[in-house]
Amino acid sequence: MATEQRRRLGEWLPREEHVIARFRETFAEYARERAGRAKRNSVVDEMAAFIHDDPVVRMDFTRAIRQAREAGFTLGYSSIDEFIAMLDAMLTYAPPFSESSLIHCPINALLDWPMVMPSGYALFRDPAFNAHLKRVLNVWSGFLSGPYSRTHLTTDSPDGWFSEEADRKIGLAQFLCDPDKPYWGFASWNHFFTREFKSGARPVAQRDNDKIIVSACEASPYNVQDNVQLEDSFWIKSQPYSLLDMFTAKEADLAQRFVGGTVYQAFLSAFFYHRWHAPVSGTIVKAYLVDGTYYSDADAEGEDPSSLNDSQGYITAVAARAVIVIDCDDPAIGEVACVFVGMAEVSSCMIDALPGQRVRKGEELGFFQYGGSTYCLIFRPGVIESFVRQPPFDDKAPPIQVNTHLCTAR
Repeated sequence: MATEQRRRLGEWLPREEHVIARFRETFAEYARERAGRAKRNSVVDEMAAFIHDDPVVRMDFTRAIRQAREAGFTLGYSSIDEFIAMLDAMLTYAPPFSESSLIHCPINALLDWPMVMPSGYALFRDPAFNAHLKRVLNVWSGFLSGPYSRTHLTTDSPDGWFSEEADRKIGLAQFLCDPDKPYWGFASWNHFFTREFKSGARPVAQRDNDKIIVSACEASPYNVQDNVQLEDSFWIKSQPYSLLDMFTAKEADLAQRFVGGTVYQAFLSAFFYHRWHAPVSGTIVKAYLVDGTYYSDADAEGEDPSSLNDSQGYITAVAARAVIVIDCDDPAIGEVACVFVGMAEVSSCMIDALPGQRVRKGEELGFFQYGGSTYCLIFRPGVIESFVRQPPFDDKAPPIQVNTHLCTAR
């Protein structure tokens, strides 16, 4: 399959390469103009200094840019310095709505090709490089959490998120908002992105029946794998789940308890609800964040413009993520692990439910603050009798709604 024809799932980026290339060129022009009149953000200055002072990082980034350009892709930049100017301009960018060419993950759009070039694989796994990326993404998240990010929270067509075109995608009537208030009552872009359903919009399936496990997110099924191993080669083409890497080595005892069990994985669309809910009733026994990568793909996927989607199994072991473990009220089910994985621009996995807290099925656990995202539910061996939807999954089918019946326990 030609790389230009690879699928981009979830509508985080347009499927057509020429649309993203046009965005990069247009944004590059804006960044060049802005660089002459705006002081560069200090976190971007620090990242630029780190890249230039580390010869291996500088070499890998320079070569990744060159390899992408030589492969014929339009990046909008030809050097590290030109990319840095675009990254700095991105820190005051709030995505507009677009019915046909939505750029929901604009930094991912800038890095779409260098990150999957031969020199890019090592670069985007480098811990120090990712630490600087995290600081940059946190600053951008701060902007998106403030009032100046509300530029496109309007009813104006075609860019407004409350326009008729956007409403057809989102279904705003389902959510807590007030059209009579400025910006419909949203304090920021992130407040809109993490919008909440109205009471009753997503009822919990058989709340008092512990055998009915519900979907923790509004998400499209991606994969189900049985007999998962403690350690596996998560970087190969099939991307098997590797429990020790998903939970981290510090939680080896926890990972061991799920060996031989089942992993269910699903991905969220740009237009979906982005809060997480408890799939079972029980007590939170673990809740922790894992720092990781943001734009690292599996080499086995080859040149992958699909916004990390073809590497979803791989990123469960390497990307920034939140892990929440619930000890179910039903002892036959036992512990259920929920792994909420940040993809690309997600630098903030926000946990609400902490260890010791009791949750009922359907209650909120946390949320993704911004960007693309995928999640896993991990069950102990022999727990699951059947899933409502069976693989192979159709990514064009409607998502499984949050709080609806996902699977049945034995």
